[in-house]
Amino acid sequence: MTILYLLLPLSLLFVLAIGVSLWWAVFNGQYDDTDDAGTAILRDDDSGPAARG
Repeated sequence: MTILYLLLPLSLLFVLAIGVSLWWAVFNGQYDDTDDAGTAILRDDDSGPAARG
C-alpha cells in the first residue's frame, strides 16, 4: 500500500510532462504543415550528376 504514495505522484508527473510536451509541439508549429515532408520526395530533382551517368 505504501508504494502508491510513490507511484501516484510519479504518474501524475509523467502525465503533466506529456501534456506540456504536446502543448509545446502544437503551439510552436510542429503540426502546421504535415504534408510537406511527405510530398518533398515527389518534388525532388533527380537530374543531378549521379542520375545522368
